[in-house]
Amino acid sequence: MGGKASKKNRARSVLADPVALASETIFTVSEVEALLDLYKKLSCSITSDGLIHKEELLLALFKNHKMENLFADRIFDLFDAKQNGHIDFGEFVQTLSIFHPRTPESEKIAYAFKLYDLRHTGYIEREELKEMVLALLDESDLHLSDDVVEAIVDKTFKESDTNGDGRIDQEEWREFATRNPTLLRNMTLPYLVDVNLAFPSFVLGTGAEDSTFTG
Repeated sequence: MGGKASKKNRARSVLADPVALASETIFTVSEVEALLDLYKKLSCSITSDGLIHKEELLLALFKNHKMENLFADRIFDLFDAKQNGHIDFGEFVQTLSIFHPRTPESEKIAYAFKLYDLRHTGYIEREELKEMVLALLDESDLHLSDDVVEAIVDKTFKESDTNGDGRIDQEEWREFATRNPTLLRNMTLPYLVDVNLAFPSFVLGTGAEDSTFTG
C-alpha cells in the first residue's frame, strides 16, 4: 500500500502545475497541457514510471539517427537540469521553452554555451569545440577529412577567442554567436509554435549542414 502511495506522490511531483509552468516559460497554459500529453507518451515509451529517461528521450529525438552521440548526450544533459538521470515534466517544459522560436536569442546563446562547455568549467576549450563539431557532423552524416575539421575548428576558435587566452568565455561566445546566428539553428524547433494544433514527430534536427562549422 505504501509503495502505491509513494508512486502516486512521485507522479504528482513530476507533473508540475501547468499554470505555474506557463508563467515561467514561453508557453500558454493550453500549450503546457498539450505538452503534458506528449510527455506522458514519451515517459511510457520504454519504462512506464512517469519519467523520461535518456533512452526514451534519445529514441524520440533521434529515431532515424545514431543514439550514441556526444550531441545527443549533451541535449539530454540540458533537459536533465537536476542531473538525476531522468527528466520530470517541469524540466521537459522549461527546456523545450528554450527551443521555442519566440524565445529571445540571448537565452538560446546561453544554453548553446552550456552545450559546448562539456566539462562545466565556464569556458569552451578548443578540444571541447572540436568534439562538438565532430559530433554535429556525425549526427548529420557529414564526413570531412581531419584536415578540414581542424581548419573549421581553428577558424571558429580564432574568431571567437578574441582575447587570445586559449579558451572561449561566455561574453566571447555571446559576441561570436550574435555575429553567426546560424550557430543557433539547432536551438530552435519551429513546430513548437503550433503545439496546440498537432505535435509532429518529436525530432530535433541539428541543422549542422547550414551551420557556421560547415559553411
